[in-house]
Amino acid sequence: MKLKKLLALGLALLMSASLAACAGETGGEGMRSLDLSEKNFKPLGRAYFDGGRIYCALSGTGAEFTFTGTRCTVTVAGDSTATNSSQADNQSRLAIYLNGERVVDEMIDSETETFEVLDSSSEQTVDVKIVKLSESPMSTLSITDISIDGHGEAPAAENEHFIEFVGDSITCGYGVDDEDRNHHFSTKTEDVTKAYAYKTAELLGSDYSMVSYSGYGIISGYSDGSRKVSEQALPQYYEKLGYSWSSNGDFKPSEIDWRFERQPDVVVINLGTNDASYCQNKEDRREEYRNEYVNFLKTVRKDNPGATVICALGIMGKDLCGDVIKVVNAYKDETGDENVYYFEFDNQSEADGIAADWHPTEATHSKAADKLAGKIKEVMGW
Repeated sequence: MKLKKLLALGLALLMSASLAACAGETGGEGMRSLDLSEKNFKPLGRAYFDGGRIYCALSGTGAEFTFTGTRCTVTVAGDSTATNSSQADNQSRLAIYLNGERVVDEMIDSETETFEVLDSSSEQTVDVKIVKLSESPMSTLSITDISIDGHGEAPAAENEHFIEFVGDSITCGYGVDDEDRNHHFSTKTEDVTKAYAYKTAELLGSDYSMVSYSGYGIISGYSDGSRKVSEQALPQYYEKLGYSWSSNGDFKPSEIDWRFERQPDVVVINLGTNDASYCQNKEDRREEYRNEYVNFLKTVRKDNPGATVICALGIMGKDLCGDVIKVVNAYKDETGDENVYYFEFDNQSEADGIAADWHPTEATHSKAADKLAGKIKEVMGW
């Protein structure tokens, strides 16, 4: 077990007899493990509580809680990538926030790791948020223990609104920490909190869920145009907890049905950038994309009957924007469901930089979030 201690917010101190005395003065009862259930923790995204663990697969998954006390540690377990040095660019990236400030930002590169999030000489009330920054196909992790010296633990409050984002590498924040277009994928430079979806939720004071996979599309993943990469069609996993090719014991997110218990107010779908690489200018392929997109909208509506759905595209190219407009109109004509909208992002600009593999920079993501938040406010009246 590897202990990584951070001097969080300038409050952490080396453990000593004087700290023990201070704990006694504030009524500290010593460290104790919390029950890892929704009784104590607010799930972030499609976090999965099972068997005394909180499993985190998809981007942005995690847990958030509050308590009053002097100390907090978080222990996480990696998957098969964590102890494999050849998989360093696929390991999970984790962030932990204390009162909104990121105090842990680490790659999970060992079987089990413990992070000291708070070590204070005086009792205080804090918010602790644990967020998986990287996406699920490459790696997953599980939170195995959260211990505190304190009391009053409770789930963080739910926000009034809830938005689900369905997308690809853009939604995941691919390469956002590597502003060199000639560099390639690494979970080390992927950060969902710097991508447009997370930023949009923050602007609107909304809870979120991300269902996003780099390279995925409606009918095809990224392709050289010679064949359809159908194994990277996202709709097959939409009703599942997620998907990962890495091994994490008995945890297989693609075999776990998602229950859709908390219904989103809005579902934003941003899929088509990878399909465009396959569809190109071939009408038969574009028609397949449109037809399958309509079918996917029917699935989204079945699972989220009251949600406003926004079909978006355009940050990394507008090749299929006209087709998405046709999809929205065809779906409305067929179903009579008018609560579906088209939204077009501005294409990324050289002036804002270009990140790894020609992906958006944080500056581009921020502009996209501003525009999307404006559209959601307009449609929802928020």
